This record gives sequence, C-alpha cells and structure tokens, in this order.
Amino acid sequence: MDTVIKGAKLFGTLDYATGKVFYQESESYDAKAFEHFLNSLLTEYPTGQIVMVLDNGRIHKAASIERFLQDEPRLEFVFLPKYSPNLNPIEGLWKWLKSDVIHNVFYDKTYKIRTAVSSFMKRINQNPMEVIDRLCINV
Repeated sequence: MDTVIKGAKLFGTLDYATGKVFYQESESYDAKAFEHFLNSLLTEYPTGQIVMVLDNGRIHKAASIERFLQDEPRLEFVFLPKYSPNLNPIEGLWKWLKSDVIHNVFYDKTYKIRTAVSSFMKRINQNPMEVIDRLCINV
C-alpha cells in the first residue's frame, strides 16, 4: 500500500483491473497522512466500492482510520497475513520503483527524487498493460 523512500513518502494503490496506479506524496507517514490519501482516493474514484489490500502496518489500523472507515462505507480493507508482501502487487510496484529510480543513483536534492518518482509513475500509467503483466498476472 505504501512506501517510504528517503525524501519521498508515498501512498499508492494499484487497480488490478486497469493497471492504473494512483499515488500521493506526503510530508509525513502517519495515520493523518494516510487518511488524507484515502480522501484523495475517494475523489479519484467517486463511485463504487473500493476494496484495498493492505499489510498490517500500524497506520492502517489506527483508531482514527477505523473511525474514518465507519463513516465511509465505500471503503473496505482486506489485511494480508503477516510477512506476506508477495501477495500484494503494490509491493512489487514499490520494488520496481526503487529499482528504476533509487538504486545506484545519488540525488543531491529532494526535489530531484520527487521528479524522478513522478516521471516513473507517469511512464507506467501510460503503459497499464505492462503494469498488469509485471505485477498482477501472478496474483
């Protein structure tokens, strides 16, 4: 569901049916930032049920998030078993992102990391079948 890259804290979702990745950068990685992401997600997908597959991270189970979910019936969380990131394709996306953007590269400014992340996300969202082939076929 989310990842922290030095200089870029990200929340993201992968639509298994379309290959679309929706992500948001944040200054912090906490329940308040996650709630902000959920609100943005609801705006991005204004109708229908949204089922999110998540790890058991503390912020995903925070009391404020549980209250938020009670007031937002369109969102449903499904938690993976512990220590099973291979079951969630978004984890493959974070690995892909790190491999393409972070590994063996030194960024002397945070904005350069953010620019590289943005370029990566734009590129993969232009090729949704590549995303599906790479991340969703084995699920």
